[in-house]
Amino acid sequence: MALEDLHHNFLTGRLEDMVRWARRASVWPATFGLACCAIEMMAAGAADYDLARYGMEVFRNSPRQADLMIVAGRVSQKMAPVLRQVYDQMMEPKWVISMGVCASSGGMFNNYAIVQGVDQIVPVDVYAPGCPPSPETLMHAILTLHEKIRTGEVLQRRGGATPPAASSDGWTPEVPVAVRLGTPT
Repeated sequence: MALEDLHHNFLTGRLEDMVRWARRASVWPATFGLACCAIEMMAAGAADYDLARYGMEVFRNSPRQADLMIVAGRVSQKMAPVLRQVYDQMMEPKWVISMGVCASSGGMFNNYAIVQGVDQIVPVDVYAPGCPPSPETLMHAILTLHEKIRTGEVLQRRGGATPPAASSDGWTPEVPVAVRLGTPT
């Protein structure tokens, strides 16, 4: 039986491509809104911007139901172990978007109380720049993450490596391999 005899009644494709498509089309975010960037994140989920068209209409309250953590706002030293614990509770594959300049680099808060970049706590996949970043910037970061999932870049970063051993304070700094939005290459 040749393919011409089947009259287009089934779909063919590589299983890897189908899995990537399913993962890309069903990313469920967990909110980690810590400051003013969280308001912009909430606006992105409202009717004007409609994240439902990306399959993300419900922000999950439990990390066990989510596979995307959007860190929106500054992270204090006291919040860092909690952030790492929530990240560790998420199921693989999991992704992180650092939203705003405070989450990405500490922003204007260059002091002892603020973590100078969330990438010291969890591996970041995409950075969304701005203070605060607009909902359009967050949507661009989400689309960039979707492209990384489609091409498999995210899975190459993790590479099946075992998770790092936790330090005495509950989290280990890591150096991410990520895409920074808005910076010249």
